Amino acid sequence: MPRELTPRALEIVAAARALLTEQGRDALTMRAVAERIGIRAPSLYKHFEDKQALETALIAEGFAEQALSFERAATAVPPERRLAALARAYRTFARAEPDLYRLMTDAPLRRDLLPEGLEARAARPLVEATGDGDLARAAFAFAHGMVTLELAGRFPPDADLDAAWQRGIDALSASPGGGRARSG
Repeated sequence: MPRELTPRALEIVAAARALLTEQGRDALTMRAVAERIGIRAPSLYKHFEDKQALETALIAEGFAEQALSFERAATAVPPERRLAALARAYRTFARAEPDLYRLMTDAPLRRDLLPEGLEARAARPLVEATGDGDLARAAFAFAHGMVTLELAGRFPPDADLDAAWQRGIDALSASPGGGRARSG
């Protein structure tokens, strides 16, 4: 279980986030983060055991932002439109924060380093919208695949991605066991 971050650790996370956003994941090194805040790299290890711990703090920040975005999206529409609203929120987050999104999804998740309950909080609106944990996982896999391919520029330039997203959400909403999920 991770400990509460100190003000200095929060400053380090903010510097790492800025570096990630401005220069991408390859630029996210302990040395670069230390330089950004004007300290020596070994000083970072007083606050984070290693780079993975720092990355996990960034991932936790991303999950907290996603959770808030998903909670807002889910409560802003009637139940039959929640799955579509959550898909839009997911896509919007990934497109706005592509390097953070990739950091959050491109490797095994160190759940033991995340704040307790954070991942479940981020997933809860989707599970509630679908009414089914398996369908929620299928919806997540659809959204992740679509956004990953979109971020990688893998769709043809003339592809109507908004229509593809809608068709996918419609299919998931209409699937057997689709629970409360209906798009609109």
